Formats: sequence, C-alpha cells, structure tokens
Amino acid sequence: MKINQTILQEFILLGFSLYPQVQTFLCVIIFCLYFLTLAGNLAIMSLTWVDRSLHTPMYLFLSALSFSETCYTLTVIPKMLADLLTKSRSISVISCGLQMCFFLGLGGTNCIILTLMGYDRFLAICKPLRYPILMTNVACGQFVASAWVGGFLISLIETAVIFRGSFCRSNLIKHFFCHMRAVVGLSCIDGDLTELIVTVISMSGLLGTFLLIILTYVFILSTVLRIPSAEGKRRAFSTCASHLTVVIIHFGFASIVYLKPETSRGDDTLIAIPYTVITPFLSPIIFSLRNKDMKNAFKKILGKTLTLKI
Repeated sequence: MKINQTILQEFILLGFSLYPQVQTFLCVIIFCLYFLTLAGNLAIMSLTWVDRSLHTPMYLFLSALSFSETCYTLTVIPKMLADLLTKSRSISVISCGLQMCFFLGLGGTNCIILTLMGYDRFLAICKPLRYPILMTNVACGQFVASAWVGGFLISLIETAVIFRGSFCRSNLIKHFFCHMRAVVGLSCIDGDLTELIVTVISMSGLLGTFLLIILTYVFILSTVLRIPSAEGKRRAFSTCASHLTVVIIHFGFASIVYLKPETSRGDDTLIAIPYTVITPFLSPIIFSLRNKDMKNAFKKILGKTLTLKI
C-alpha cells in the first residue's frame, strides 16, 4: 500500500485546545508560576555572583542548575502561553526540531548537574580532607561544561533519529510543545522502531543518572551513621536535604512520561505540566528556603540596598 508522501512544512500544536473551558485559567496560573520561576532562578544566580561567600562548588553547581532550568523553561513556556492566548498554534518543522533538541538537551543537562551536586555532597561528607583538592572551582566549571556537552550529545542523537525522515501523516501534534513521542507518530518511517530507540536512550539517561545519585547517597548515609554526635549527623543531613528533595521531585515527575510503557497512548498534555512547569518552579524555592547561606546572603544584599536608599 502506497503512503501519501506529501512533505509537511509545519505542525499544529493542539495543546490545551482540547480543553477550551480551562485555557484562560491555565494561562493565568502558568504565567504566574513562570514569573516566580524566573524570579527565583535569577535571584539564586545573582546572589551567587554578588556574594563572595557563595563562591564555592556547592553554590556554583546550584547557580549552574538555575541557569539551565531558566533556559529549559524558555524553550517551552513562552510558546505555550502564546498558544493559549491566540488561535494560531502552528510551528515549522525546523522550529519543532530545534525546540525538541533544546528541551531534551537542557533536560539532560539538569539531570547531570543534579548528579554532580550529589557527587559534590559525597566528596564533602565522605572525603572532607580531600574535598578542597578534588572539588575546586575550576573542576566545578569543567564538570558543568561536561554536563552541557553530555546533555546535548544525547539530545542531538535523539532529535536526529526522530527527524531523519520526513513527516507525511497528520500535522496535528497532540501536545503543547514538540514532545518526542507526539512527533514520532507523524513520521513516514517506522514509528514503533524510532519510538523504541528514543525511549531506550531516554530511559538509560534518566535511570543512569538517578542510580548514580542513589549510589552517592548510600555512601553518604553509611558515613553519616558513623558520626558519633547527633548534631554532626543533623548538620550532614541538612546539607543534603534540599538536593534530595529536588531529585525526588525532578525524577519522579519525569518518570511519569518517559518511563511510561510504549503501548500506553493516552493524552500526555496535562501530565506534562508537572515536569515542564511545576518542577522548575519548586526547585529554586526548595534550594533557597531550606538554605541558611542563601537566606543570609539575601538579607545581607537587602540590608545594603536599604542602607544605600536611606
């Protein structure tokens, strides 16, 4: 049977048009969350840059994560908000490929940076004497650069696999952005094989980084339990609490979609909101509210600002 080989030039993002009764409500909520997400991440990056006491690997990793998450949200949310406000939801094939590449690349970068933050805590707690030698600011910068290279290397492979052929079926994407599973179904070539390949790659990256984090915390826990004083244990755990909370939220929400069975073909639009909107929103809140150094730096900057105004 011969398939219609009309080459598509653009896609239509159905997004929340399937839920017209809640579009205005969603637009207001998502805009507010996005604004707070940007404010939180910019605050973390600014404080880390201005306050010299935060020029340590732990906060440099945090600043790098904030920058990566800011870029991550920029790839999806502005387009989502524009589509909620207008009836034109078209996106060119090239723009779709770029959005997918950056979304996957930045998502992978976030996973690797979270893994590096776990490794940083492992060195600080399990090897405190060697920590200043092993984790310098220069090494931290090299690790962050490696995270970006690794994240985008995987992303380029996945995007190339998905866009290696043309698209000749319906141009309707049942999502609010170019989600890889939604786009794969429109390909002229064997969609099942392509989906299997990108799912295996995604699962490998997601589970690989998550298992590395779990491994670091196994070593951290075994070290902390050997600390004789209760205060020492409390201080050690407090340095990891924020990171562990974000890890659980980040990987938990991501696994909802990316570890979903291939045979499950339900609508991913609503369940994508947690990992595209809510996780980036919660991350800076958790890291800042549960961190004394960050709060002290904010109070210090705020005090100086008020003093200058007076």
